[in-house]
Amino acid sequence: MKKRIAIFASGSGSNAQKIMEHFKYSSLAEVALVLSNNPEAYVLQRADNFEVPSHVFDRHAFYDTDEVVDILKRLDIDLVVLAGFLWLVPENLLKAFPNKIINIHPALLPKFGGKGMYGDRVHKAVLEAGEEEHGITIHFVNERFDEGEVIHQAKFKVEPEDTLEIIKFKGQQLEHQYFPKVIENLLRKYN
Repeated sequence: MKKRIAIFASGSGSNAQKIMEHFKYSSLAEVALVLSNNPEAYVLQRADNFEVPSHVFDRHAFYDTDEVVDILKRLDIDLVVLAGFLWLVPENLLKAFPNKIINIHPALLPKFGGKGMYGDRVHKAVLEAGEEEHGITIHFVNERFDEGEVIHQAKFKVEPEDTLEIIKFKGQQLEHQYFPKVIENLLRKYN
C-alpha cells in the first residue's frame, strides 16, 4: 500500500507542487491532502491542479480542537510535511505523529531560525550578517520553531554581488531539488 503524505502550507506552495509532481506517478507514496491556515493561499490552487484534496482551518480548529489531527488519522497519513507553514505545531499533532512531521527551513540551522524567521526575513538577515554560505535545512518538528533534529542540509556560496532575489532563488533551487528526495528516503525507512 502507498504511503500517504499530508502537506501543510501557508502561501504560494512551490515546494508543495514539487512534492506533488515527484509523487504523482510513484508506487511508494502519494500526496493525500494539502492543508492551509490561509484560505487565499495559492497552494490550494496547486493542490486542485493535481486533483489533491485540500482543507482550510483556522487558529481555533488547529490549537483548541482535534479537528486537524482527526482528519489526518482518518486519512491514514504516514508523514506530515510542512512546506512554508508559518504556525507552531501544537502538542496534540506532535503526539499523534511522533517523528513523522518534517519541515523545510530556508537557512542553515541553527543559524537564522526561530519565531518570525521565515521567507525574505531569513535571507535579509543572512545578507546583513555578511554570511559566506547559505542554504536549507530539512528537519524533524518539535515543540519549538526550527529546533528539531536535522535530517538534511544543503548549502551554496554567497557571492559578494548576490542580492536578496539571487540568494532566495539559489535557496529555492536547493529546496526543490532535495525536499522530495528526502521525503522519499524517509518514507522508504518507514516500510
